[in-house]
Amino acid sequence: MTTYIVFLMLLVEGMRRTPRATFVFWILSLLTAPIWANNVEGWFRWAKTLSVLLPTALIVGTARLAQLYPNSPNKVLAYFRRDWVLWAFYGVLFLNIAEATLKDLVTGNYFNFVVGFLLCITIPFPRHKNGKRQYWLVSRDSNADLLFYSTAAWNFLYTTWNMAFVYGESPAFFASSFCILMAAELYPLIKKRPELYIIARVYTLAFHILARAMGDMFTPVMDSTNWYNENVLHWWGVINLALMIPFTIWYFKKFKQDGEPPFNLEGKPPIANELPQNQPARA
Repeated sequence: MTTYIVFLMLLVEGMRRTPRATFVFWILSLLTAPIWANNVEGWFRWAKTLSVLLPTALIVGTARLAQLYPNSPNKVLAYFRRDWVLWAFYGVLFLNIAEATLKDLVTGNYFNFVVGFLLCITIPFPRHKNGKRQYWLVSRDSNADLLFYSTAAWNFLYTTWNMAFVYGESPAFFASSFCILMAAELYPLIKKRPELYIIARVYTLAFHILARAMGDMFTPVMDSTNWYNENVLHWWGVINLALMIPFTIWYFKKFKQDGEPPFNLEGKPPIANELPQNQPARA
């Protein structure tokens, strides 16, 4: 598991630093779609596979490419420099949570279901009405990073909620899913840049989903079926909800007070009107 976590963090670092090659990789990954039918079963797994791999290849990749050429007259690149892209990122994250939340409801994981709903309503918009700060953006530098300015608390709550969901929905794959969630959580902490959480989450999840769609390479080495315990699942959901409720209250209290969602003191979302046209790349 440790090896897989380290590999995933190195993968994120590589894909951040090579946006052109990363774009090509994810576009080519879609050519493996005929193989998916042999390994993907059920409405949830198909929804998850398509809602992760298609946006990763077609929206994230193209949006990053567009920011590498900010003055290009190419109509496609110009289209992907528009604000709709940031709303698409927001929508994909919302959908990613909503899919799993619905599955929690269907499987009776009710406490975790409520947590998923509260996570959805506490995702910052790219920019709020009458707000000054930009909570989602693609940096205009040599990395063209997808940046998401939330809070470390939201990132953590999303991680533990998602772990509990996978533990109940697919126990056999819990160990491998734990790895991708921990890699996404640890990477921005190591880099001391919490705004990198979503780009880390995008690429670790997309790689994992692609690998599972290509075949079962995880259960032979990380089968966690025997880890499942119904009481653990129940109390995990309870604990998640006990943490999520005070966060939600604090979130909306701060929102009402400041007119915008709360954010980390380190890595503050930039003032939208002060965003530089060109930025030096950051590690």
